[in-house]
Amino acid sequence: MLNNVAEKKMLSQQEPGEYGENPPWYVIHVCSRHEVKVEFGLKRKGLEIFLPRTKVRSRRRDRVQMLEVPLFPGYLFVRSFLQSSDYYNIIKQNGVVRILGSKWQYTPVPEETLTSIKALVNSGQPIFPWKRLEPGKRVRVVDGPLAGATGVILRVKKDKRRLVVGVNLLGRSVCAELSDETVEIEA
Repeated sequence: MLNNVAEKKMLSQQEPGEYGENPPWYVIHVCSRHEVKVEFGLKRKGLEIFLPRTKVRSRRRDRVQMLEVPLFPGYLFVRSFLQSSDYYNIIKQNGVVRILGSKWQYTPVPEETLTSIKALVNSGQPIFPWKRLEPGKRVRVVDGPLAGATGVILRVKKDKRRLVVGVNLLGRSVCAELSDETVEIEA
């Protein structure tokens, strides 16, 4: 079972008395687009899981629809003392990459952080992850009349959530003020 001495030490360090009655929350890194599958599998094993979701507008050829997607793609939260049975239920679940932390010391997420995220998700207000869009980053326009064009962010107008993007078209530069939802960072 537990062959690694460091692993035995890590599992024995996490005692219920250290965090009181409530176990701490941890972040699980999962494979791309496996968040819901991992959430379902771990809930079936009796673990408390939190996968924050948000609604986003998805534009397909001829229609626009609202989709519910994970707020933090590739991550979900689990509440556990990480005793050996829970630890192995998490690690052995298909789609789980790892529990975030460093060398046998997994980093718990503060309870206030999870409370804040839950409040935001339950508020009914539109929420979205903020992309780190900084001047100089290359982006591709995904919506509107300039869809498909690529450009460079010239400046960010934070008060209006607008970007000023310079786009080269036909050997000429044009500058357009775009909403930050209409662009994505180029790989």
